[in-house]
Amino acid sequence: MTALTMLPPDTRVWIYQSNRPFRSEDLPKIREAVQYFAQLWVSHNQQLRAWGDVLHHRFIVLMVDESQAGASGCSIDKSVHFLKALQAEYQVDLFDRFVFSYLNGDTVHTVPRETFAQLYADGIIRDETPVFDTLVSTKAAFDQGFVRPLGQSWHKRMV
Repeated sequence: MTALTMLPPDTRVWIYQSNRPFRSEDLPKIREAVQYFAQLWVSHNQQLRAWGDVLHHRFIVLMVDESQAGASGCSIDKSVHFLKALQAEYQVDLFDRFVFSYLNGDTVHTVPRETFAQLYADGIIRDETPVFDTLVSTKAAFDQGFVRPLGQSWHKRMV
């Protein structure tokens, strides 16, 4: 059983999407840094029960089981500082909330909101197209709907 599967459904989740895929040669180092950060993440000198990873070469996911110790403002600030350092080192944007990601076959595409709407209008993406919901806030929501059809997602109102 992995650490992720052992986290309870109400575990808090933060998802940061890169505006482009991480390069394959950089991915092991980024994944190691994210996992190391999660292992050492503390709040008010209390170790957080946390998990972190990189998914689909593009999404940095951090989770904290707050049943033992909650993520405080200071600990969340530490995560943002860590992510901004990754962003600068790898020259990506992890904080642009106006880009959307979708699957076409096995390939993840990330596009600006306007392009996303145009792709829908052109029929290139449809209600059945899998999209990534970076706004999920619990592990239960992550497990049930991080990837879901556009027609069943909040993304639908953006097209």
